[in-house]
Amino acid sequence: MVSIAIGFGIYVAIVKPKQEAAAVPGPPGTILKKYSDALNIAMQFFEIQKAGKLVNNPISWRGDSALHDGREAKLDLSMGLYDAGDLMKFGFPMAFTATVLSWSILEYGDQMKVVNQLEPAQASLKWITDFLINAHPSENVLYIQVGNPKTDHSCWTRPEDSNEKRPLTQVNTSAPGTEVAAETAAALASASLVFKTVDSTYSSSLLKHAKQLFTFANKHRGFYSKSIPEVQTYYNSTGYGDELLWAASWLYHATGENLYFDYVTGENGEEFGNFGSPTWFSWDNKLAGTQVLLSRVSFFGPDDIKNSNGLQKYRKTAEAVMCGLLPKSPTATSSRTDSGLIWVSEWNALQHPVASSFLALLFSDYMLSSRTATISCNGKNFAALDIRRFAVSQADYVLGSNPMEISYLVGYGNKYPEFIHHRGASIPADANVSCKAGFKWLESKDPNPNVATGALVGGPFLNESFIDSRNNSMQTEPTTYNSAYLVGLLSGLVTTSSVVTSFT
Repeated sequence: MVSIAIGFGIYVAIVKPKQEAAAVPGPPGTILKKYSDALNIAMQFFEIQKAGKLVNNPISWRGDSALHDGREAKLDLSMGLYDAGDLMKFGFPMAFTATVLSWSILEYGDQMKVVNQLEPAQASLKWITDFLINAHPSENVLYIQVGNPKTDHSCWTRPEDSNEKRPLTQVNTSAPGTEVAAETAAALASASLVFKTVDSTYSSSLLKHAKQLFTFANKHRGFYSKSIPEVQTYYNSTGYGDELLWAASWLYHATGENLYFDYVTGENGEEFGNFGSPTWFSWDNKLAGTQVLLSRVSFFGPDDIKNSNGLQKYRKTAEAVMCGLLPKSPTATSSRTDSGLIWVSEWNALQHPVASSFLALLFSDYMLSSRTATISCNGKNFAALDIRRFAVSQADYVLGSNPMEISYLVGYGNKYPEFIHHRGASIPADANVSCKAGFKWLESKDPNPNVATGALVGGPFLNESFIDSRNNSMQTEPTTYNSAYLVGLLSGLVTTSSVVTSFT
C-alpha cells in the first residue's frame, strides 16, 4: 500500500482552470462542451474492449471473439472485457472496472443522461456483470482469469483471429482468493443498485451473488496471488483487507443491513482501515475509495449512525486524502510533476491522478450537497470549490493542458497518441494474421490503422515527456479501469450539478 508522501513547505503551482463554476445542488445545469465531448469519446473504449458475440457493434474494426471462453467448464464466459492492449480477461481488474463504473453511474447518472451516455454506461456495465455472474457457478467457486498470460503475450494478433488455448483459472476453498472474490462482490453489489429500478430481477440476482462472494471471501481468507503464483507478474495483490472493507461498504449501501455497517466500523475496520494514513486509490488498494464511499454515509446517512466513532474515522481519513491532494495544503503530497500532475508511478502514470480526481470530485460534491463549508488541513481551511479545482486541473492536463500539448485520451483534441500498445488497433481489420506473424504490426513504423477511440494511455514520465511508441507499453497501453475512473471524473464535470444524497 503506497502512502501519500507529505511535502512540508512545498508549494506546487497548478495553472488556474478557466472554467471554475462551482457545483450547485439540484438537477443538471449548463453542459460544459469540453467535458461532454470527452465523456462521449471515453465511453467508446468499453465498446472496443468487449469480447463475445457483439450486438449492435459500433466499432467497425471489431467483431465477435472469444466465443468459446468457459466451454471447458461448461460455462459461458464469452463476454466481459479484454483487460488492456492484450487479449486477457483478468477478473480482478475487470471487477474493479465494474465497481468504479457503477459508482460513477450512481453518483452522476443524471449528468450522464443529459449527454446521452447513461444507457451506454449501463450497457457496458452489464457486459461485465453478465460475465462475473457466469464466472460464479457455485457459492465458493469463482473463475478469475481466462487465458494464459505467457501464451497471450507471446502472440500479437487481433482477438477475432486468435485461436490460442484459453485456459480457465479459479479460486475456491482450497485455493482461496479473498481480494478478487471481495472485489467481485463489490462490483455486483454496486451494480445491483444501478439496475434496481431498471431490472429488479437482475438486480436481485446481482445482490445474491455479491452476498455469497463476500461470505466466501471473508470466511476463506487468503491471497489469490499466493494461491495462484502465476498472477503475481500481472496483477499481484498487496493485501486483501481493503477489498473486504470495500465490498462490505458496497453491500451496506445495497442492503442497508447493519451486519455490513458493523463489519466496517468494528474489529475489521480497526484491523484493515489504516486510519489516519492516506493512500492512493487503485486497482490494488481500495482504502481511499472506501473512505470516501463511507464518508457519504457521514454526510447523508441517518442521524443515529452518521456521527458514530467508527464512521468518523473513515471521514477523517478521507479528509486527509483530500488535504494531500490540494497543492496549497500544509500536507500536500510532493508526488507531482512540475506542472502539477499527481505522479506516483512510471507504469500507467495516469491511473493515480485520474483516480484521485474522481474521489476529489465526489468528496467536493458531498460537501456541497450537505452544505459543508470547509475541511481543515492542519489548520488551513479549504472549500468544496478548492477540491473541485484540483480535479479540474488534473482532467484538463489529461485533455491537453500539459507541456507536451497532447491529449492522453485517444480521439480527443487535435493531437493524441497514434501508436498505442493495443493489438486490435494496430492490425488492419482485413489482415488475418497468425500468432507470430502479427508482430510485424507491433514493429510497424506507421500509426495504428484503427483508432482506439476513448483509450486513456499510460501517460507521461515524471519529467512530463511522452514517447508515442507501440513498444512503449509503460506509457502507451490503455486499461479498462483507467477508463472507468475517467468516465466518472468527466461525468461529474459535464455540468455544474452535484451528487444525489441517496443511491436508492
